[in-house]
Amino acid sequence: MAAEEFSTLFRACIPHLRAYARSLIHNVDAADDLVQDTLLRAWASRAQFAAGTNFRAWMFTILRNRFLDQRRRDRMGSCSIDEIMDESLISRPSQYVVLHFDDMARAFWKLSPPHREILMLVGAMGLGYDEAAKIIGCAVGTVRSRLSRARTELQTTLEKGRTPAQRQHAASERGAEEFLRVLAAA
Repeated sequence: MAAEEFSTLFRACIPHLRAYARSLIHNVDAADDLVQDTLLRAWASRAQFAAGTNFRAWMFTILRNRFLDQRRRDRMGSCSIDEIMDESLISRPSQYVVLHFDDMARAFWKLSPPHREILMLVGAMGLGYDEAAKIIGCAVGTVRSRLSRARTELQTTLEKGRTPAQRQHAASERGAEEFLRVLAAA
């Protein structure tokens, strides 16, 4: 593949990588660091990319592998002071429709990481099952079943519903603000 073509594909992929990284990490700065590391590794390995294959899937696979490597290295799960301060300064909207969206976002963040990942890849980013399977490194059938279970789990959580008092109590949980922030880079 020509250097110019690779460079064009490389630049076009950055917003998608940022959105995917943010859905995995939930911290803008750490997600940007992960994307930068991914870009450096991809650029260094550009000779390994097979022309005619899916470039975005190749990049997502590198990002996901870097994320998993970091998770293995750092099992301690930390929270930055920025995240703590952001959550304490958020003022929740009072509109009824926004509350429904906020409930959906909270339910999304309660899903297991594999379920959040598959909903983000297929649902929010619009990737096909084949492309998502390549990124995750599993069979297409696994993607379909994981997506089905994720949708069922999300729907079950939403159907339980909340009273207004429960919504007020849940204001400290991750919700629509963070969900929209993750999708903003897409």
